[in-house]
Formats: sequence, structure tokens, C-alpha cells
Amino acid sequence: METERAVLDWLGACMAGSFEVPARAMQKIVARFGISDEATVFGLGRSSAAGAALANGVSSHVLELDDVHRGATLHAGAPIIPAALAAAEREHADGRTFLLAVALGYEAALRIGEAVNPSHYRFWHPTGTAATFGAAAAAGVILKLDRGQMTDALGSAGTQAAGLWEFNADGTMSKPLHPGKAAFNGLLAADLAREGFTGPSRILEGDRGFFRAMSDSHDASRLVDGLSQHWKILENCYKMHACCGHTHTGIDMAIDIRKHTGRPIDDIKSVQVETYGPGLAIVKEANPPTAFKARFSLAYTVAAALAEGHCGLEQFDDSRFSKDGVRDSAIASLLPRIHVEAVDDLTARYPATWPVRLTVTYRDGHVERRAADFPRGNPENPVTTAELEAKFVSVMEPRFGAATAQRALGAVHTLESCRDMAALFAPFSLPA
Repeated sequence: METERAVLDWLGACMAGSFEVPARAMQKIVARFGISDEATVFGLGRSSAAGAALANGVSSHVLELDDVHRGATLHAGAPIIPAALAAAEREHADGRTFLLAVALGYEAALRIGEAVNPSHYRFWHPTGTAATFGAAAAAGVILKLDRGQMTDALGSAGTQAAGLWEFNADGTMSKPLHPGKAAFNGLLAADLAREGFTGPSRILEGDRGFFRAMSDSHDASRLVDGLSQHWKILENCYKMHACCGHTHTGIDMAIDIRKHTGRPIDDIKSVQVETYGPGLAIVKEANPPTAFKARFSLAYTVAAALAEGHCGLEQFDDSRFSKDGVRDSAIASLLPRIHVEAVDDLTARYPATWPVRLTVTYRDGHVERRAADFPRGNPENPVTTAELEAKFVSVMEPRFGAATAQRALGAVHTLESCRDMAALFAPFSLPA
């Protein structure tokens, strides 16, 4: 089941991310909300459901390992699954209800994200905006909201939707805050609706609603295109590299060139990377001074892939960067030879595809060329469940140990038969 795969992928990103500085900061704040045993906070223990949704939402996104959807350009798992899980634990829902809530949350978020893209993406981070609706829908399913209550919940979610891209200019910690607040706000909206708190009934299409306020153009037909015939979660894309999804197509081709040629990067004369404009606006950092900025650097990630053959967590260790840029001498020396540009024909194909052309020219005149529309992990270039499980274990073991990683993996596989979600993941809330 695709929803179980999504939860598996989310859980690894969330638990591994719970050790990171932004996640630890949010856990400290959530601890001040007061003592509560409603829901699991990975890395902290237990808290209120609202606190768990907030903290786990931050943890889910901080390592840039969580899933992404091309058309909506949002990370659905990071805000939706924490909201669904927190509500499911508090309400003692069973695993099948939880999985349904997740799938319906993806449905709402991805359809709304597609309706406002690509113009929405210029200023707004859809993981904080459109996904707030998905978190509310998921929580609303757990809370058994009726039609009117769900309308109220979505209305209250939309009026809270936020998340601006300005953080990317100086590499601050706002990005993982966005899914945390989306999860928190979505659950809050659902809780309020159950208590009779009303929300705007035309929050999307109203004269002062989400569509008009947050996009230069929108296509409301995307909300219902194929509805009830095709589940949007089947379009989910899994990230096999620990960095922004706009870098992944280029990384995959760089890894392929490295494997094919077996040549050291000292032999490279130049690297030409052609990509699409909206993506490059996010990943244009040329010589990143921090690990965060490196995750949003197409030049660095391609260089690391050519030099080392992968872009895992180790490629974004803080020790690799300084205020002057990349420390590693081999990668630092390659960066000036990498030219990245947006080109019109590739931009025209976004967001239906995330295309990149890569040309590596060697000092002896040999040239390697690659072109691709979809990175590995997309439905058009899929990964197996076994590969997702291997990714899960690889990020879990260094932080929790092999035994805990395997137990957590086993817990995911029992989701459909779980009778009470309050018990399933609680044993993994703290490091072993």
C-alpha cells in the first residue's frame, strides 16, 4: 500500500531529524506547553497532541529527506502525517483509520497545491500553505468531522496558511517551521471545528480567499480532476538524497557519469548544468557556507555527486563548511568549473517534469552528456519498497541503533492491523 510506504519514509526522516538543532529547539518549546500524555514527540517523549504535531512536523523536514510532489511542489508527509498521528494517538484511532486520514490529507494538500502552482511558488512555500489544508483534512478524518465541520476546519486552516521563501536568502531555520506550523494549525482547525468554531465556507475560491490572495493565476479544475478515480498519493516522490528536490535530477546524472567513467574530478575541465527557472531560484547557491545552504545548492550537490558518488547525510555535515564556503579541497576546487543556468525550454516543462541537462567536459576533450526529466524516486523512475526500507535503516541506525531501527520498521508493517495508534510508535519516542 502506497500510504504505508509514505508513512515508512516519513518516520525515518522524522526520527532522524529529531536530533537536529531546529528540532531540539522546538522540542524545548513544546515541553513548556505543559505536561501531557496525549501523543508521541520523537526525541522528547510525550506531549499534547498539538505539541506533538508541531514538534514532529519540524523534525520531519529538517534533514530534507521527506517526500515531495512535483505538481504541487510540496512535501506532504512532514505536515500531514504528524497531524494525523497526533490526532490518532489522542483519539485512540486504529491503524486503518490513520492510514485513510493520511491518504485523504495528501489528496487535499496536493490538489490545492496543483491548483495554485506554479505562480504560488514564487513567494510561498506550499508545504506551509497548501499542506495546512491537508493537515486539517487528515485530522478531521480522525475526529470524524461531518461535512459542515470539515468545511469549517478547512476554512480555519486556510486562514492560517503561511510560509514565505525569504528565509532562503540567509539560510535561516524557517523552512522546517513551515510543516510544523502546518501540522499544528491543521490539527487546531479540526479541533475547533469539532467544538463548533466556524470557518469561511469559500476559503479557496472566495473573492478574498486563498486562490486570489496567493497566486497570480489558479486552476480550480485541478481540485476535482480525476477525483475518486485516482489517488494523488500514488504520485508521491521519494527523496533518495538528503537535499532539496530541485537538485535530485542533476545529482542522479552526476552519479551515473561518475560510475560510467570512473575518472577523478581533477580530470574535469567544466560542468554545464541546465535546469528550470523556479527550481534554480531555490538552489542557486554557488559556494555554500553552511550545511543548510549546501542542501539548496545545485552546484555543490552535483560536485559532491561527481566527487563522492552520493549526497547522503555525510555530505551535509557541518564540518564540511565555513563562512568562506566549502572546506573540502577537491569539491571546492571543482565549484568554479561548474556553470548552472536556467533555460527556457526546461522551464516551460516545469512543474510537470523537473528536467535537467548535464554536460561534463574533461581536460582531454572527452564529453559526457545526460538529460533527464525525473529524479530517482519519482513514479516515472520508481524505487522499490526494499530500497525505501534500506534508506530508513541507513538514517535510523546511526542515531537509534540497529535493533531500534528494525523494531520501528516492524511497527510500520503492522499499521493495518493496529487497534490503537497510541501504542504503536510511543516506544520509539526517545533514543534507545
